[in-house]
Amino acid sequence: MNGGVFMLQMIQGLLTGFLGGVTSIETTLLLNVSSDSLTTVFENFTNNSLGQLVSLFPETWRFLVELFGGQVWFMLLVLILSITFLIDLVFRLVVNFIDYLLDKRKKRFLQTIPKSLTSPISFYIWLSGSVLALTTIMNQFKLFLELIPYISSFKSTLGVIAVAWFSVRWVHRIEIYLKRLERKDKRWDSVTVEAAGKVFRLTVFIITALFVLSSLGVNLTGLIAFGGMGGIAVGFAAKDMVSNVLGGLMLYWDKPFVVGDWIRSPEKEIEGTVENIGWRITIVRTFDKRPLYIPNGTFSNITIENPSRMQYRRIKETVGVRYCDVKSVANITADIRKMLQEHPEIASDETLIVNFNMYNQSTLDILIYTFTKTTVWVKFHEVKEDVLLKVADIVEAHGAEMAFPTRTLYVEDAVKVEGVTEKSDEAVKA
Repeated sequence: MNGGVFMLQMIQGLLTGFLGGVTSIETTLLLNVSSDSLTTVFENFTNNSLGQLVSLFPETWRFLVELFGGQVWFMLLVLILSITFLIDLVFRLVVNFIDYLLDKRKKRFLQTIPKSLTSPISFYIWLSGSVLALTTIMNQFKLFLELIPYISSFKSTLGVIAVAWFSVRWVHRIEIYLKRLERKDKRWDSVTVEAAGKVFRLTVFIITALFVLSSLGVNLTGLIAFGGMGGIAVGFAAKDMVSNVLGGLMLYWDKPFVVGDWIRSPEKEIEGTVENIGWRITIVRTFDKRPLYIPNGTFSNITIENPSRMQYRRIKETVGVRYCDVKSVANITADIRKMLQEHPEIASDETLIVNFNMYNQSTLDILIYTFTKTTVWVKFHEVKEDVLLKVADIVEAHGAEMAFPTRTLYVEDAVKVEGVTEKSDEAVKA
């Protein structure tokens, strides 16, 4: 008990000397943090807060020192981490409240900012608090003081990474927002949005890498000069890869097709549905479910058809009737034309041709040329089947028939063979 009283009296004596000059140099001694490490707004705020805490609440400070058994460094460590926790908590509450207000007012685009900001800023708050706590301990015990400038530089590097983290998260949120908007408004192109996101993320990565290298003491001037020379060498060595990357950019820029389109090339054996457009290759799934991995540079040298962007699909057929039905041809063509004009799946405002077209070897050919409203492959064939069956009914209704290749052999009745009659009479007499 006497030992405990003696310890408290010693602490009180120390506090009397400490609190007497707490508003001057003693505050800095208590904090024991080098001025070089206090370079951020957060650290300055924490430093000032501790100084004001000692000045405004000396009794509370004395109680805390007693509570921690005179271990001022440990008390400062707990205070720094507690203030860091409070700042992070207040920041998250404020961001969540702002997000709630934006969601209530349906400001979806602005809502992407707080959703992207929370984790990177929270990370930086704890990073700053941890660095301040670490430097406090190092100064208190005079350990590894030469590492403090490197710790500060490392913290700045992580700060740059936190900014890049926010940028990438924000771009990702904007992509999600625009893709949702694209479902409601067809003016937005999800492929262009995705391409812009990829370019922005690549730009953020390059800029972040340059800042990190700069913070590590790398000479960027020499690096950029070396990169220019190396870029030329790499360009010659990897010209195909560069060609494919540039081809991918052109696909994103010109948009001859997008994911989900049916494409084909009359020059190459390429036909199928586009599954993915990457930086280097495009994946096309053929109709027999085989994947084709096509380098993007190929598309700059070939012609690509995009049937998915057709407004209509064409029906072009030739129907042949017999020569003996020639008198019914005019009526047949008139009825077929009327049927097509009244058909609900035929685009009557587009070109529609039904005419007797040719005297063929065995048929009188009637040309049928029209367009369907649907562009869906399966439904198109259903409509085409219905049209052809109705044409057959019209031909039959006029007493005509579909022709097929025939050949007629004519034999002249007046043909006589000499000597056949005389031989026949002699045979009878015998």
